[in-house]
Amino acid sequence: MMGSSKKSKPENMGEAWMNILRYIKRYRYVFVIAVILSAIGSMLSLVGPYYLSDMTDAIEDGIHGNMDLDLIWGLAVTLLTIYAFSGIIQFVDNYLMATVSQRSAQMFRRDVSRKMDRIPVSYFDRSSKGDVMSRVTNDIDTLGTSMNQCIGSIVTALTTLFGSFIMMTFMNIHLTLLCICIAIVGFVVIKVVAKHTQRYFRSQQKNLGAMNGLVEEQYSGHMIVSSFGGQEDALKRFETINDELSVTSFRSQFLGSISTHLNGLISNVGYVLVCVTGAMMYIRGDISFGIIVAFMIYVKLFTGSFTQISSAVVSMQSVAAAAERVFVFLDYDEMSVRESTVEPATVTGRVEFKDVRFGYDEGKEIIHGFSAVVEPGQKVAIVGPTGAGKTTMMNLLMRFYDVDSGDITIDGISINDIDRSDIRSMFGMVLQDTWMLEGTLRENLVFNREGITDDDLDKVCYEVGLHHYITSLPDGYDTMMDDEDSLSVGQKQQITIARARIGKPSMIILDEATSSVDTLTEMEVQKAMDRMMEGRTSFVIAHRLSTILDADMILVMDHGDIVETGTHTELMERNGFYRNLFNSQFETTSEN
Repeated sequence: MMGSSKKSKPENMGEAWMNILRYIKRYRYVFVIAVILSAIGSMLSLVGPYYLSDMTDAIEDGIHGNMDLDLIWGLAVTLLTIYAFSGIIQFVDNYLMATVSQRSAQMFRRDVSRKMDRIPVSYFDRSSKGDVMSRVTNDIDTLGTSMNQCIGSIVTALTTLFGSFIMMTFMNIHLTLLCICIAIVGFVVIKVVAKHTQRYFRSQQKNLGAMNGLVEEQYSGHMIVSSFGGQEDALKRFETINDELSVTSFRSQFLGSISTHLNGLISNVGYVLVCVTGAMMYIRGDISFGIIVAFMIYVKLFTGSFTQISSAVVSMQSVAAAAERVFVFLDYDEMSVRESTVEPATVTGRVEFKDVRFGYDEGKEIIHGFSAVVEPGQKVAIVGPTGAGKTTMMNLLMRFYDVDSGDITIDGISINDIDRSDIRSMFGMVLQDTWMLEGTLRENLVFNREGITDDDLDKVCYEVGLHHYITSLPDGYDTMMDDEDSLSVGQKQQITIARARIGKPSMIILDEATSSVDTLTEMEVQKAMDRMMEGRTSFVIAHRLSTILDADMILVMDHGDIVETGTHTELMERNGFYRNLFNSQFETTSEN
């Protein structure tokens, strides 16, 4: 199911359902059994009116002569047996169909979750978090719920339609032709309505994703929105999306429900016509009274199956619209995977950038022929003005993005020949942005690593200045917390640093790791980071140049190019770009 196209054209309902059925082939046997049971249950229900016709004729004969109670009781027992057996089959069918639909939804969620680990970071850069969440929750939930309803309904309706047609033809051809004319009208109604509703269901799911994206954006950035007085603009955006969602939801639901009511009207009209026509034929002696009773039931079932098909088609359109959004995500280009040729634990840390060129968008290159060699154990600082490409280089090194041309090697091996998970296990990374897992403090610090003891945690937390805070917690390391807990930004960053320290990585990346802590805490954290970087190749991205004076090598970047290279002393003596950048910080400080 994983394709390669980044953009998929909208699927029609048939294509969407073919994709769904191919996707859930693991449960095809259960699905086929459920369909067969549904058909059998419907056919058994159709046999009932035939015996009911005989019972009605027997009762009519008894009214005008002798009542054959044995025959009537025998027919009654037969009817009860048929309907009881039909009910049991339909119960099993519903259980199996619910199993298939919910297991399929579970499989969709699992595959979407796995896809998130294989999809390029660029996808998430271009998509809102809320829209991605909507695909995982709302769209897949729609798939699971509506698929169960519409598949069972469509099978039952089609079986009832053809089964009742056969039974009616067997009983009386003239009344059957009348029912067919009524059914044709119902079919035309379904076709016309279905043609107009699909686009509204597609727009409804798209607008729902946009709504979730806006709500998530406003919620996560509530303080920023409030601080800059952006509530009015946010409300206008909300009203625009809400109005569009309201219109598309109204039209899809209205057209979907009106088709059901129109078919109900057609069914009732057909019921009346059969009664009148049947009464006239009975008076002429062309049919028995029992056939009229049976046809009154069959015409309800026959025309009612169209109403059921109409409702199923509406559900199928909802499923198709949701499936389209899910499959677009699942079909997105995946990051290439290659078997690693290096063991992360044996890495010495020699990194070389060879004429690296890269741009986030095609035709807009932001890294122009970057070349540098970093020897094992060196502390390398990357400095430059905002937008120079410092963080981009680290993203390329971690293979969050792949280079457009050139190469990056670790210990002489191209990172393209190393599995992404292995590359990332080589590095301990501390970013400007902090992130907290909803769980205990221990889970946040250890984060998927095994064999970490309390003594290990105590040592690291003491080094980064967290030990005093942890002793104040009611349950210590087992205290529950999440990103919204009353932690300062500095404390969150200390936890992030401790998390990287515990992993004992081969190389370190620090992207403004102390930008959110106070001066005293920065000194403590800096000492901890110095100890962490001992003997390890480390990359430090810094705007405060006073923190990288002891770097073995400073790479000065500007507009994607390395403009200067050297130690702090060497660069200051050159009286070039770095010196101006370094002095500008102190000029700004003195002016303040």
